[in-house]
Amino acid sequence: MKNFDLIVFDWDGTLVDSTAHIAKSIQNAYADNDLPVPNEAAAKHVIGLGLVDTFNYLSPDLTKEQHLGIVDRYRHHFLDADKTIHSFKHVTEGLQNLVDRNYLLAVATGKSREGLDRALTKVDFGHMFSITRCGDEGFPKPNPDMLNFIMDDLGVFPDRTLMIGDTTHDLLLAHNAKTKSIGVTYGAHEKNKLAALNPLACVDSFEELMAWLLENG
Repeated sequence: MKNFDLIVFDWDGTLVDSTAHIAKSIQNAYADNDLPVPNEAAAKHVIGLGLVDTFNYLSPDLTKEQHLGIVDRYRHHFLDADKTIHSFKHVTEGLQNLVDRNYLLAVATGKSREGLDRALTKVDFGHMFSITRCGDEGFPKPNPDMLNFIMDDLGVFPDRTLMIGDTTHDLLLAHNAKTKSIGVTYGAHEKNKLAALNPLACVDSFEELMAWLLENG
């Protein structure tokens, strides 16, 4: 008997190997605007938040115009190398295995709708998701809005829902929506920070994640 009906995935750093590119794009955006460049740890910490929250966190004292300048250059740098970003190995096979076992799959991401839709055209597993929800369609992580919307749309209760992500923002999202969670350590945030939020497990690869799900999901 399954413990969950719905499995919700974060996108960047969980399904797609993009964290290093995102962090570098953030740093380049600050450099282009002649502003102090966040270090790599700070740039990775904000991955998963919406763009507004990202730059408010990194530089709360900047003006709105300065934030807009950073966002503009971030998008430039991200799109410039977007075509080089690929999913992690075995994602397609793993997701198909879950679909074959009658799990509902969804995505909850801090990406914009435009950004996610563009990303979905570059993978061969986008059709496996029953619903996707983005950071600009409601309240971004860790507000529970994303997960609540997905669960309401699919008619699944929190105790039958599992959130999987590579950041503390994902695990806090799950906590706030009263669902269970799993942390993946191959993305943006360190294992000790994920483990501190009491997920069901922390896994070190997508293959390990699939093994856990097939045994415990």
